[in-house]
Amino acid sequence: MASLTKTVRVAQRLATTTSRSALARPTLSLAQHAATTARIAISCRLNSTSAPKTPQPAATETVTPLDPKVYSQLPRTLQKMTVANKVIIVTGGARGLGNHMARACAEAGAKAIAIFDANQELGDAAAEELHSLTGLPVTFHKVDVRNGDAIDAAVAEVVKIHGVPDALINSAGIADSNIPAETYDRDMFRRLIDINLTGSFLTAQAVGRAMMAAKKPGSIIFIASMSGSIVNHPQEQCCYNASKAGVVQLGKSLAAEWAKYGIRVNCISPGYMDTELNRVPALDAQKKIWKSLTPQGRLGGVDELNGLAVFLASDASSFMTGSNVIIDGGYTCW
Repeated sequence: MASLTKTVRVAQRLATTTSRSALARPTLSLAQHAATTARIAISCRLNSTSAPKTPQPAATETVTPLDPKVYSQLPRTLQKMTVANKVIIVTGGARGLGNHMARACAEAGAKAIAIFDANQELGDAAAEELHSLTGLPVTFHKVDVRNGDAIDAAVAEVVKIHGVPDALINSAGIADSNIPAETYDRDMFRRLIDINLTGSFLTAQAVGRAMMAAKKPGSIIFIASMSGSIVNHPQEQCCYNASKAGVVQLGKSLAAEWAKYGIRVNCISPGYMDTELNRVPALDAQKKIWKSLTPQGRLGGVDELNGLAVFLASDASSFMTGSNVIIDGGYTCW
């Protein structure tokens, strides 16, 4: 129903650009004309050879940490927009969007970074690489976010090695897609909810307790999704959508509960992103549709969440809590 409503909105939007005389022709009703116009416009977008391109990171990426001398010379407003001297935990930080946000925090002045991930090999490599590029203390902690005891132990290790965390970027998650609800395997459904929603809660709970025990204010950032606010089209993915809607509401609830401790909780909700998981031939047809339904006509670059992640972890967002910021190229406008 949501995707049908969106198609009608797109059709209505396109129909307003046609002339009165064209709309008045007796051979087509207004609804028929709008639907035809929409199909033509979307077909043009799907077959366009000049579609906007998704920004790509440099082939040989460098990560340059913020120089303390440079920081000291920044105006106060820009100083507040850094994460200078902060300890930051990034879950799902061994690869993908989480890894790019960890790198951004290093560039923005982080004191130390702890990467939580379930993949030992990728996690070790990611931590070693980020340390070698920046010289910053970067540690890897093998964590399955479904395991509360493992999370508690990892947070305790971070406190012992780096100090109490100042910020958590909760990026760990999985996606199941193109599965009709009527055939969705129950165990798969529970697994996704456990990782995306329960895992977000358990990690936030452990980090929040550490902040409270130290009487230290902090920032918790959930990576949710626009799928927590809309229903995606054309793929069927009820479980993923429900999990991300839960993450958004969890963020608001924790923001209200923990404001008294000086702990802020916000969500970033990305749209379709050009991650490695989306760079597979099986998704080519769907990606054309996604782009056609996005005003900017492209997927998001893997580093286009970085600025907001740093801002939410920084003191520049000190009066911001309980917010869900959608970064989707305009997808949810239509």
